[in-house]
Amino acid sequence: MKTVLHVGCGPRDASPLHATFRNPDWRELRLDIDPDVRPDIVGSMTDMHAVPTASVEALWSSHNIEHLEAHDVATALAEFRRVLKPGGFALIVTPDIQEVCRHVAEGKLEDTLYTVPAGPIAAIDILYGWRRELANGKTYMAHRTGFTRDTLKAKLNAAGFGLVAVQANQKALELMAIAFGTAPDQASLQAVLKSL
Repeated sequence: MKTVLHVGCGPRDASPLHATFRNPDWRELRLDIDPDVRPDIVGSMTDMHAVPTASVEALWSSHNIEHLEAHDVATALAEFRRVLKPGGFALIVTPDIQEVCRHVAEGKLEDTLYTVPAGPIAAIDILYGWRRELANGKTYMAHRTGFTRDTLKAKLNAAGFGLVAVQANQKALELMAIAFGTAPDQASLQAVLKSL
């Protein structure tokens, strides 16, 4: 069985794994900074010392890295790469700031752009963090940096990932990166891409 490290997992089942990992071949290892969500490992993505080096086949990070200070992103990405086994990969989703800013430029700063099960999301929430969570004292939920397709790819390349691709999903206002810790062989690459 393969292991996927779910970084910033949140409450169980509230932040689902990517469809790639929702099958019996994968075991989820949950890591979060908030002990109240009862993760397997309480820790920060900038210091995942509790996760051994080269110990997981994949890493899933959905809407987490934007919560870091800009100068901490390189540290987190280095940790992501460190925990991956050879041939392992990270799937990272983060807001597409370029697309969000298009809505802001159109005067839609506080208009609902989409709704999640927990409530409506506006451009201001994507830029600075979800106001509802911040109002409830969860200041670690603030957004402290942002990415465009080009800047996310550049940061992953600078972190030493062997192969990086970033796609924009304009409808969801987000970017999805796939980054291999080391350059995969052709068969491994095709198997992963087929599963996405």
